[in-house]
Amino acid sequence: VVYIYSKPGWSVLSIGEETMLRRHRSSVEFLPHDVVELILEGLPVASLLRFKTVSKKWKSTIESRRFQEGQLIRRRQSRGPDVICVCLRDDGVDTDDRRIVVGSSVVSTVRFPTSCNMYCHGSCDGLVCFYSLHRPSVSVVVNPATRCHRSFPLSNHQQLIIDKFTSTREMIYPAAKLGFGKDKVRGTYKPVWLYNSSGFGLDNVTTCEVFDFSSNAWRYVVPASPFRILAYHTPVYLDESLYWFTEGEEPKVLSFHLHAETFQVLCKAPFAHVRDPHSITMCILGNRLCVSQKNWPTQVIWSFDSTWKKMCSIDLIKSFSWFGVVADIALSPIAILDKNKLLLHGHDHFHSLVIHDLHTKSYDLLLKPTKRGAAFYYFQSCCRDRNFSSVVLLPN
Repeated sequence: VVYIYSKPGWSVLSIGEETMLRRHRSSVEFLPHDVVELILEGLPVASLLRFKTVSKKWKSTIESRRFQEGQLIRRRQSRGPDVICVCLRDDGVDTDDRRIVVGSSVVSTVRFPTSCNMYCHGSCDGLVCFYSLHRPSVSVVVNPATRCHRSFPLSNHQQLIIDKFTSTREMIYPAAKLGFGKDKVRGTYKPVWLYNSSGFGLDNVTTCEVFDFSSNAWRYVVPASPFRILAYHTPVYLDESLYWFTEGEEPKVLSFHLHAETFQVLCKAPFAHVRDPHSITMCILGNRLCVSQKNWPTQVIWSFDSTWKKMCSIDLIKSFSWFGVVADIALSPIAILDKNKLLLHGHDHFHSLVIHDLHTKSYDLLLKPTKRGAAFYYFQSCCRDRNFSSVVLLPN
């Protein structure tokens, strides 16, 4: 058993029954720093935030890119993802504070004081991103574990939508969704807009905007995708790339590499003749790119690993009592918890979170939100962009 305990001015390293106590400024070192670093990697984020005050060396270690990436890798290997249910509107009342343990994962509810009413799919290194389309609210990246956030300004795309809505009260529909991911080479996070240009009177097929935190400004990526995207869907992030469906009865999966900033078609989707774009969805499950199609009375999920493989089939008749969904809109897979439990969310922000046991084929209610919100998978992390110089700590 190895653990670390700290209090103001002191830290305790304990190995078995032997305890070693030292003052911060003592020149005595009881453990090699690489051993201490391995111990720190296994600690929860709340403990790491306290240990940053123990010494400048520990603080530097915890804030280093190498340590944070190692911590994320260890967390993914040692346990499943956590899930947070976020209230998207700050109504001043927080009566929906719940915490549910599912195997090694924790599903919890939280409220952030933000006026943003939309969100990017999932999380990236423990960071989640919120934004708005028809209101002049700044977008925000939040770390739920540390309660730190960084805001960034409206894109040209958002401003075009807001201007049209203000002048005509017309909503552009379907409106493109924001993507959020990481350029691992540069170590920076990138919000990305990819939208079909014809809706704004532009000649090119699509337009792409990327936000640069170092310059605090949006810029265009040229050339953008040569294929129109299916704007109903939120892009998903995996392994330094964002992914969209392309338009058409036989949709393809389009990728955008966040470092090279280039587009390419990854493959065809495993289904054809899609009449209703609401009947398909894309997600990340078990660190794999997955797509899903709803075709009553079932919804099939495929995962991609050089080829598409059928992962499971959801019985919509059995799950109907929890969701009450009869429309063509597909259920949203959120995460796989405890190795064999698939967490599902309805298409509406108020719909229940339901656990589908992949072994027993059973369905059980996990959580029924009482407020409008979103559900994310994430791994707790101290990560933040190196350009997040204006990070502010949110209230607990």
